[in-house]
Amino acid sequence: MTRALRSDSPAFRRFASRSMLASAAALAAATMFLAAGQTRAAEQAVAIAPPAVDEAAAPSRNETAVFAGGCFWGVQAVFQHVKGVSQAVSGYAGGGAGTAHYEQVGMGNTGHAESVQVTYDPSRVTYGQLLQIYFSVAHDPTQRDRQGPDVGTQYRSTVFAATGEQRKIAQAYIAQLDRSGAYARPLATTVENLKGFYPAESYHQDYLAHHPDSMYIVINDLPKIENLSRMFADRYRERPVLVNG
Repeated sequence: MTRALRSDSPAFRRFASRSMLASAAALAAATMFLAAGQTRAAEQAVAIAPPAVDEAAAPSRNETAVFAGGCFWGVQAVFQHVKGVSQAVSGYAGGGAGTAHYEQVGMGNTGHAESVQVTYDPSRVTYGQLLQIYFSVAHDPTQRDRQGPDVGTQYRSTVFAATGEQRKIAQAYIAQLDRSGAYARPLATTVENLKGFYPAESYHQDYLAHHPDSMYIVINDLPKIENLSRMFADRYRERPVLVNG
């Protein structure tokens, strides 16, 4: 059941700021902001090699992966445009079921991170290939406990490993990327065992698809989709797979 946000709560203020639909003037201002090259570091894609360690090729079946990389709106949208992904759901991971609600997670003391659960077919896209997209275009893995304008442990960069194999692949790839020198700073991404994933409230699902003109989306998240289509053209699909069809 969706909980209503109190208008005086910090979580409401964050949501209101993030979800503000752009008026013509606001959208024009955002366009000028982008044209001036003033995009935040979270939207700067980095070209990286694929992981040297990956899962073995497998028959067609569904597997799941959970990633946290700042606001889940943009991360969800990125994976919704990836071929081989059948669903990407915004939610919470890292804490308990009792606190898996936006208003509580927004306080930053629940252990949760805004996360996305990705359901995928490993015969079409592997776990390692999802990680490559996650590290390259979905977020900035060098930022600790924040992404762009969003600050707090709930915005941390974390791979939630559901299996020992996922943990091994993620840890090996982080080490590989740190050795590569592709990033100006060491990766801040942590690997945590997945204890549970809790879908977010309905108003967070498919947010970019429903609000493409939101100034927050225009500035912070649409560039991620553009980077995905440019840097992973063979894995990009134009029409996203949406939670609500």
